Amino acid sequence: MQWTDRIRQIKIILVVAAVIIAVVSLLISHFLVRDLSKEEHNRMEVWAQALHALNEADETTDVTLISNVLQGNNTIPVIVLNEQGDIDDFRNISDTLDIADYAQRMIKAGDTIRIGSQLVCYDESIMLKRLQAWPYVQLGIVLIFVVVAIFALLSSKRAEQNKVWVGLSKETAHQLGTPVSSLMAWVEMLKEQYPEDDLLPEMDKDVKRLQLIAERFSKIGSLPEPVDASMNEVLAHVVDYMDRRTSHKVQMIRQLPEKDVIVRMNASLFEWVIENLCKNAVDAMEGAGTITLTLTDESQRVVIEVQDTGKGIKKKDIANVFTPGFTTKKRGWGLGLSLAKRIVEEYHKGRIFVKQSEIGKGTTFRIEMPKGC
Repeated sequence: MQWTDRIRQIKIILVVAAVIIAVVSLLISHFLVRDLSKEEHNRMEVWAQALHALNEADETTDVTLISNVLQGNNTIPVIVLNEQGDIDDFRNISDTLDIADYAQRMIKAGDTIRIGSQLVCYDESIMLKRLQAWPYVQLGIVLIFVVVAIFALLSSKRAEQNKVWVGLSKETAHQLGTPVSSLMAWVEMLKEQYPEDDLLPEMDKDVKRLQLIAERFSKIGSLPEPVDASMNEVLAHVVDYMDRRTSHKVQMIRQLPEKDVIVRMNASLFEWVIENLCKNAVDAMEGAGTITLTLTDESQRVVIEVQDTGKGIKKKDIANVFTPGFTTKKRGWGLGLSLAKRIVEEYHKGRIFVKQSEIGKGTTFRIEMPKGC
């Protein structure tokens, strides 16, 4: 949970930093654009006055300074209209544009200066337009950076979790291997010495159960090869196991198709998923209630639903039920549902989620599995 909290804090810091950068950039850009816009307007007033002075000049007027002012505008688009609205002159505008339409847009924007009988229409320079657009480009770059950073953090977290799962699983399988082998040998010796003992078959079942658990852990630490198997049999095995291990107050109901539903999967690991869901359901019902297993065969997938009549899950906890370490029980590591999610989604390319949950009425988990993974 500490790693998860750290990731959440870093994500919040990155998002806050992105917002601050965006706001500061927009404010700075706004002030710069405002000042440059005023400067360009003042320049156009001087330019319009120079144009008027040129029109009023006679043979004795020195037009050198006037010409320098008029020729000095190389950035601001400008169109000069006469009294009839016809175009007298234009500057810094591409010939491919519709000059008359461009002039009307300038007039509608209010970017005009009346000088005598002429109307000077102007637009913002290309540099000013680029400066206006730059904060949004910068914001996009910052957002991309934040998304990439968060994705990298999540990938790092996922890779670390995978290493933990693999290491834990392999070590657990290794540690269980030796004592389980010894127990199997002792059971065989006891069978030879006490062949009529009624307790030995039960002891043999428990030892085989330990062997199955060790096998599951070894498969979690690797990539098990899926094979075609009957989902009906998997669910039936789980029900039989839960019936032997739970109180008679817990009723297990199976709603399975008559025809076997064949799915490409690792049956041993998938049994573990259903067992985890059923054990959580028993805990949620506090040892008394009904668990209903429903199997639905669809064209491209199969759907398994595990419904209980337990205390339900709070809405604020539903999003975290598959998070490693999360548990609402006083005892437990909070790994069962996380393992179930890994087995279903990573090994079998399926989906597992909480379909619905209501406090005091129960919870339904839904698993969707492709028939060929």
